[in-house]
Amino acid sequence: MTLDPRTPVLIGQAQICQHEDDVAQSLGPTQLMAQAIQSAITDAGVTSLGNIDALHVLRSLSNREPNPGRSIARELGLSVRVTGLTPHGGNLPQSLLNYSALAISRGEIDLVVLTGGESSRSRRRAKASETQPSWINASPESANDEPPTVVGDELVMNHEAELARHIALPIQIYPMFETALRASAHRSVQDHQQFISELWSRFSKVAESNPHAWMQKSYTAEQIQNATPANRMIGFPYTKLMNSNNDVDMSAALILCSAERATALGVPRDRWVFPQAGTDCHEHNFVSNRWTFTDTPAIRLGGEYLHELTGRKTSDYDFIDLYSCFPSAVQLGAQSLGLSLNQQLTVTGGLSFAGGPFNNYVMHAIATTMQRLRENPQAHGFVWANGGYATKHSFGAYATTPPPRGYQHSSPQAQVDALPKREVAAQGEAEGPAKLEAYSVMHGRNGEPEIINASVILPDTRRAWATSNDTQLAIEMCEREWVGMPVRIDESGTLLA
Repeated sequence: MTLDPRTPVLIGQAQICQHEDDVAQSLGPTQLMAQAIQSAITDAGVTSLGNIDALHVLRSLSNREPNPGRSIARELGLSVRVTGLTPHGGNLPQSLLNYSALAISRGEIDLVVLTGGESSRSRRRAKASETQPSWINASPESANDEPPTVVGDELVMNHEAELARHIALPIQIYPMFETALRASAHRSVQDHQQFISELWSRFSKVAESNPHAWMQKSYTAEQIQNATPANRMIGFPYTKLMNSNNDVDMSAALILCSAERATALGVPRDRWVFPQAGTDCHEHNFVSNRWTFTDTPAIRLGGEYLHELTGRKTSDYDFIDLYSCFPSAVQLGAQSLGLSLNQQLTVTGGLSFAGGPFNNYVMHAIATTMQRLRENPQAHGFVWANGGYATKHSFGAYATTPPPRGYQHSSPQAQVDALPKREVAAQGEAEGPAKLEAYSVMHGRNGEPEIINASVILPDTRRAWATSNDTQLAIEMCEREWVGMPVRIDESGTLLA
């Protein structure tokens, strides 16, 4: 079969982990990304990329450069036509690759560099020590840079009813998915804690053998489950080791180009990894409007659409990486994609152990998938990326052989948008009896339960949000199942047993 010269192909990848204790010697995110790109060029087996159509950067929390792509290009002496910057979202590394592959296949661009990075650990340590490394603020040279091109879509994800109860953080909401999943599985609190701890222990074992993992260490289920001063409870039922680890200095880079350009650059054929197909979609924007905490139909439909494009079921892939910010995300993803939780569902070790550099984790997953496929040329890889509160989804399939029908992309968004939406009660409209649907219990730094966050279903089927600072009730909610229990909401939105 003659290879279409417009076929998109990944030719280079790199991952950087900075474990520098001297903040004054640490590199900032722009420098880490530049280092990753230079390493990705070396990984491709070339010395130069020539003219680059686009250099797209994943938005960072620790970066202060107004146009980080232009700052990186200046540092490396790269010739870059367009510098892009994404909104926030853990789905965006895969989504950006999907849309870049489409642009290449259409002949709109020929070569694109994707990168992202964080120096969150060093920034935190610099603030604590009142140290000012040069990268803490924007560089003087960046003052005259043009604004970056916005790449990727922004999605408003917080309903005013959620914000009214100050329920907006992933560490509050993902544990709510967990309690709902626990009740749906009919497990006791104790049995479910063991269940998710064993799942996370398996993830840590993958990180232990991943040379690019932030924590190359495995943990037993007991070490993950038991709350200690070093592993305190954050938002029950999650200890610290069950949360995404954002306290990292990490970067990654990918180089994607046309097959024609890869050939012209002289990239060795054993470096090539082909994106086969991709899909993108999102659940109803607001958790408030989703029908249940135990189902993610957009993941199911996104997976089905990818199956239609590739002819390959998700369970047939040799290497799989499911987004793993919290155990509930993996359970929802596996359930919707028809995967067993007993199979290996990560190539990196996940965000708790391999590292969770905010928006950019999935770029590490794709880079690792590339490495696995190069080592196993007959294998196939699958990546699911997630953003928000199990909200935004992007899927990608990879192999060392070109896709038979060329790169393809689709979205089931119209089908998702047509799904039923649950109405939500505004502040002050939910007073009276209700049934507890899902909850989390936020703990203080002293390890004691402090605040209950809850979703309840009203007699008229609307959802309402409630909170409580009743510490005795919070303790009880950590000891036995409360999902499905009758409760009351007072006029202020406080949860009453």
